[in-house]
Amino acid sequence: MTNQKISWISASWHVDIVSQALHGARPLLTEAGVEIEAHTVPGAFEIPLLAKRLARTRRLDAVVGAAFVVDGGIYRHDFVAISVVNALMQVGLEMEVPILSVVLTPHHFQPTLEHETFFSEHFVKKGEEAARAVLALRHTLAA
Repeated sequence: MTNQKISWISASWHVDIVSQALHGARPLLTEAGVEIEAHTVPGAFEIPLLAKRLARTRRLDAVVGAAFVVDGGIYRHDFVAISVVNALMQVGLEMEVPILSVVLTPHHFQPTLEHETFFSEHFVKKGEEAARAVLALRHTLAA
């Protein structure tokens, strides 16, 4: 089987936390021979468009989008996260390329050391889960 190639798209809001997802995924993926090209977009809303453009090239085995959508007090952050995840699902169905989501929205987040530490560690775990999903898809979609 040829080596896999994926794109990993991270939103730059809360980059210290969001970047931990790729940090968690990278060891598992590189050990399995998966080539990762990393991209950064300003926010979560920009992930689906870039995912679609990348998937359209047909040179990728999967695309992963990562973002941390928190309540900024101005809009309902859960609506933003739902919109982004739904758009990612639509991209995957249209392009027939697996699109995985590490777009997370907490019930409560405050920029305190305790919350930043907790969510940074959580993103590492979610990155590892996304990596395992990419590897599982290798076998599932090859069948």
